[in-house]
Amino acid sequence: MEIEICEMEDMKGSFILKNSSPAMANALRRTMLTHIPKMAIDKVEFHLGPIMVDDKEYESVTPLFDEIVAHRLGMVPVPTDYGLFSFQENCPCGGEGCPNCTIMYSLNKIGPCTVLSGDMMPLGNPDLAVKDQFIPIVELTDGQAVLIYATAVMGTAKKHVKWQAAFGVGYKYVPEVHIDESRAGDQDPLDSIKVCPRNVFEIKNGKLRVVDVLNCGMCRQCEVVSKGAVKIDADDTKFFFKYETDGSLTAKQVLDKATEILSVQSEDVFAHIGEEKL
Repeated sequence: MEIEICEMEDMKGSFILKNSSPAMANALRRTMLTHIPKMAIDKVEFHLGPIMVDDKEYESVTPLFDEIVAHRLGMVPVPTDYGLFSFQENCPCGGEGCPNCTIMYSLNKIGPCTVLSGDMMPLGNPDLAVKDQFIPIVELTDGQAVLIYATAVMGTAKKHVKWQAAFGVGYKYVPEVHIDESRAGDQDPLDSIKVCPRNVFEIKNGKLRVVDVLNCGMCRQCEVVSKGAVKIDADDTKFFFKYETDGSLTAKQVLDKATEILSVQSEDVFAHIGEEKL
């Protein structure tokens, strides 16, 4: 199995999986969707009672139920550093909560205003501030205020979608577009260009040429109008992947972690197969 990077930005990426199979491609996709560990807010504490700011009393209430506000906070992407944090069950603190397995945030706002994700302040390390600062949480009117303490822990999307780091993970067979030069001269090359919805072809020196094979959607309309001069196939050992992240991890970190997890799981399976044979 080989991976050829096509695009790799902070929050999106694409690559070609080579010398593989549909089973392995699907395993990699499912790993990226559900097995990548990341930090997310799992516990939210709301201050009850009045809040005093500059000798003015504010009511500790919002137009939304506390459960809805807590859910929205849980879906805010939290920065994840594998070198700093681990799962609570694997932490020396025994799951009690410590700087090695939890991130504490405080949110203290008075109305009228829109409470945003950027208003969540990390306690201790300022580098743990959320990347997307403009996710709306709740609207406060005059006289309303919120004082919240939220705790983020490590988890995976197998337990809850708030721990899902990669989204829109999809793949397809890498298309193979063949142009039969002996038959291409019988047709107007513009016909194939006109029917192609993905701009796969161009005309160069009066001949039809492929410019972006990965963009081919395999609709095969070019085959119809060219009357066999163009033929579309698919390589079932190559797969083109595209995906995005929520910002808690970079696209490269997601791919690296997914291949690492898949490798470990494969080794475990082979080890069990060997034990059965014994």
